[in-house]
Amino acid sequence: MKGDKVEIVIDAGDSSRTYEVVATRAGRRVEVANRRGGVVEVSEVTRSGTAVRTARFMSSRILALVEHPADGRPD
Repeated sequence: MKGDKVEIVIDAGDSSRTYEVVATRAGRRVEVANRRGGVVEVSEVTRSGTAVRTARFMSSRILALVEHPADGRPD
């Protein structure tokens, strides 16, 4: 569904930064995965499971990670 979104707030030393990963087309979704080495990976994935875009963050720097699911309404 179009509309899946994940917001990530990162500690940038003297301030914080906010990043968003959004499913840009219908049929895509956003997945969050914890990887080895303290890395959190946020990917936009197609229906077939192919990652289109991926963002990686160090888990020690993440202040907040918020998932916003699609509302279920057609566009």
